[in-house]
Amino acid sequence: MVAEEPRTEQSAKRVRVVFAGVVLADTTRPLLVWENPYYPTYYVPREDVHGDALVPSGRTRASHLGDGKLSTVHAGGREAVDAAVEYPGDVLGGYVRLDWHAMDHWFEEDEEVYTHARDPHTRVDIIPSSREVRIDIDGEPVAVSNSPWLLFETGLPVRYYLPKPHVRLDRLTRTDTVTHCPYKGAAEYWSVGEHTDIAWSYRAPLPESQRIAGLICFADERVDVRVDGLLQQRPRTPWS
Repeated sequence: MVAEEPRTEQSAKRVRVVFAGVVLADTTRPLLVWENPYYPTYYVPREDVHGDALVPSGRTRASHLGDGKLSTVHAGGREAVDAAVEYPGDVLGGYVRLDWHAMDHWFEEDEEVYTHARDPHTRVDIIPSSREVRIDIDGEPVAVSNSPWLLFETGLPVRYYLPKPHVRLDRLTRTDTVTHCPYKGAAEYWSVGEHTDIAWSYRAPLPESQRIAGLICFADERVDVRVDGLLQQRPRTPWS
């Protein structure tokens, strides 16, 4: 397979990766690589990975980045099969990609990061508004607010976060779903009828997103949103 040259950027952050209680990697020279257009992942210099933790499996993984050599991670009495990959070439040669979800913890400096590496070019702005926002599901209103908070995140549609007193909480059923965002923190979810996980909230968001603490947001891709009476077009996103 002919390798594509990915978009990359050198990061100045100290990045540490923990697996089975062992600091598997510790580097101040991580490489951000955009394997997809939505967010980057970290590649770590091979010499900054715990020396005997990677055992080549003899297998390869073909991707648009080329044919990567796979290794199994062994540390702390545990293993993660094929959780490390190394690609050849001038750009990625000498770096190791550790599977994000196979590892136990990722740290940027001394702060734990969830889901994926933060994109240095992504900005999150949370702004109060007096526009009326109405959310309808199956033609029935489930929320109306004249004091929403609008969250603008680079590359994503605006999200409307509404105070709980302005939401028909009797229509919402709490689910067990929890997701993590590297910019906002851990989100809890609700369903409305047959519409599973259609609303979410950050009970204790990260410091930069404190303004949305406890507010409820609905998936614009799956509900009807009216702003000052005007029906908004449903956005097309990876979650549509």
